[in-house]
Amino acid sequence: MISVESLSAEFLGKWGNQDHLTPFLDSLSEHSLIFTNLYATGTRTVRGLEALSLCVPPTPGQSIVRRPNNESLFSVGKVFNDKGYATQFIYGGYSYFDNMGYFFENNNYHLIDRSALASEEIDYENVWGVADENLFELALRQIDAQATHGRVFSHILTTSNHRPYTYPEGRINIPSHTSREGAVKYTDYAIGKFIREASRKPWFDNTLFVIVADHCASSAGKTELPVNKYHIPMMVYSPGNINPGVMDRLMSQIDIGPTLLGLLNFSYVSDFFGYDMNQLEPGRERAFISTYQNLGYIRDHKLVILSPQLKTQTFQLAEDNETLTPTKNDEIVREAISWYQAASYSFKNGMMKVDNNKLVSRFEKSR
Repeated sequence: MISVESLSAEFLGKWGNQDHLTPFLDSLSEHSLIFTNLYATGTRTVRGLEALSLCVPPTPGQSIVRRPNNESLFSVGKVFNDKGYATQFIYGGYSYFDNMGYFFENNNYHLIDRSALASEEIDYENVWGVADENLFELALRQIDAQATHGRVFSHILTTSNHRPYTYPEGRINIPSHTSREGAVKYTDYAIGKFIREASRKPWFDNTLFVIVADHCASSAGKTELPVNKYHIPMMVYSPGNINPGVMDRLMSQIDIGPTLLGLLNFSYVSDFFGYDMNQLEPGRERAFISTYQNLGYIRDHKLVILSPQLKTQTFQLAEDNETLTPTKNDEIVREAISWYQAASYSFKNGMMKVDNNKLVSRFEKSR
């Protein structure tokens, strides 16, 4: 799983971009299962990591990645561990940033960051981390080491598509430190190099490559929660295992874990809040979006915004997901509150811990 820094759907040709910023990903999408109606839960990397690893809605305030008492939670890494996989979180920066190292090391992942690279292995670095191509070289080495012994799940987090938008010169036709567009194109280049090198590995034919954004490049818009500013791309590439196609159902970042585990045909007892989109009955699709203070809930072309001091707003979404018409729907407001309140209550009361009883029985005891 490659979670790409700030990769808005609008950067990719498959989603309408005409600037040819992602030639490799656009080509790869033709051979992948692509997810076209997917929304990030938040505006920062830690929100994306929370959703991708724990599959829970964004709890009010701070991401669980940065909160106290966030150890031993039911995670995607836990499911892979139970299936006999080595699990890794590989990051091009220093893992103390945003508490990522502590969080992943205490939730069934082996942590690998830029400190695993020697100085001569780094072509370029900035405050956020090493160049994405160096990160992927590290990832290949780590995957090779584990694949010789068995199965491995690696979650890789890129950093190059971030201010100040710097990267090694000579890789693409946009000079470093020029623009966001250059950083996007460089990351596309680095992912392409990684996939091509992986294709020569003995483990390639038995591997799923998942490419997804951690969040969008910008969340600014005309409304408090502009829905299109949360639209992110995802593709699953595994020639011979996953048929190319399109999943166009509305889904949230928290649904990615269960959906991927479903593609792997895993059987497990789940405490995830997310859905396997290939098993979910029609009509239950929904998505979560948020800022630090505002929590959004999307279902049936309606958007609920929950704000501090018990403020609630409900809007009808037009087909473009931009035009909002104020409306009133108490039922969907209660539904939105129940999702967010259940997630917050579960975390605060230790119900996401793997060493406790199952979630349903705990709720029954607390009623």
